[in-house]
Amino acid sequence: MITANQYFRETFGHKMYKASIALDVTCPNRDGSKGIGGCIFCSEGGSGEFASKCKGSIREQIENAIEQVREKAGKDAGYIAYFQSFTSTYCTPDYLEKVLAEASSCDGIEAVSVATRPDCLGPDILDVLKRQAKRLPLFVELGLQTSSDKTAEIINRCYKTEEYIKAVEALKSIGANVITHIIFGLPGETKDMMMDTVRLSAKSGSDGFKFTCLYILENTPMEKLYSENKVEILELEEYFDIVEEAIRILPDEAVIHRFTGDGPKKILIAPEWTKNKRQVINYINRRFGL
Repeated sequence: MITANQYFRETFGHKMYKASIALDVTCPNRDGSKGIGGCIFCSEGGSGEFASKCKGSIREQIENAIEQVREKAGKDAGYIAYFQSFTSTYCTPDYLEKVLAEASSCDGIEAVSVATRPDCLGPDILDVLKRQAKRLPLFVELGLQTSSDKTAEIINRCYKTEEYIKAVEALKSIGANVITHIIFGLPGETKDMMMDTVRLSAKSGSDGFKFTCLYILENTPMEKLYSENKVEILELEEYFDIVEEAIRILPDEAVIHRFTGDGPKKILIAPEWTKNKRQVINYINRRFGL
């Protein structure tokens, strides 16, 4: 196992920080092209709850994000332009080309990371990403969450797992580094099902992994299931037992970009243990010897 911090230091020679960017995009399972409402665990802010809320240019958003961490980061740090909100490739190729080029030209930016869905990587979009991968190191984050198409229907993911497998292959062929998002604790999933997801993503060729527990956020369909006792929430040790088992079955070169996430406290209902971020980080460091 390699942590993201170790990987970035070995690859870039110093610590790297993400400068989160919000694009004017949505998701195909929100606007009706494939579904409405988005994945049932997502809030109105989608995947960009912690992204910049700045409505300025890409350059202004990056400068604002860097300024917020500059003192903590120090003068030797580098930055990754992180297109985080919703589905960042759910747009025209021309628009994507423009925003990627603008981000790449900003001072301090040494790499670009794009969060998207496997079903939003058509040939024209892949051509744009291929050109970007030649410009700067490119990371593409794919929201798989689960390899079970049955669970995918429950969470309103609106694409088949086969599309994820094809997307990883396509992205690797253009020189992108692929990071897969996986959620542990989705409705009806056993530990074996969760490990099946880890195995499939590793076998497909994913370079890195982001794990998180299932969050219950206010005003989401998942909140309704939780209120009806149809969803069980993982406790801290139970969740990290699953993470530890997942890490054991990953190849040694796999990069763990996230052991768990932290939901927005203002709308977080459960699990309660995730609200104390410092305590969770300390637990992770102790348990995994970081």
